[in-house]
Amino acid sequence: MAITCFMENKENQTEAGFAARLLSLRKQKNLSQTELGKIVDVHYSHIGRYERGISRPAADTLKRMADALGVSSDYLIEGTTADAAKAKFEDRELLLQFQEVEKLEEEDKQVVKKLIDAFLTKKHIQELAR
Repeated sequence: MAITCFMENKENQTEAGFAARLLSLRKQKNLSQTELGKIVDVHYSHIGRYERGISRPAADTLKRMADALGVSSDYLIEGTTADAAKAKFEDRELLLQFQEVEKLEEEDKQVVKKLIDAFLTKKHIQELAR
């Protein structure tokens, strides 16, 4: 009985985490339930059910949602940040460099962040000037 309760509790926590991650990611992407539903090819009411933890998507729908939100299916289900970072990181060399940067002292990390920010700001200004 204790094992059954533990398993049910673990499943409920996973379900609640999935619902919260889905809602959070959808809002981060500034998508309505209707917009995400159209991208994923499901009715918006299904998105609402997923976000409330009432139901779970089929595997193919889960994959389309993960792709639309820029994360892995594993991240949506389990929520590990390492999976989220790796989900859509196409440039493996860059990913390895960022993993090395994470090992630096905080002061050095701030320098790297400022360099990246300056580069991205310059690119954005160049695009606006076109």
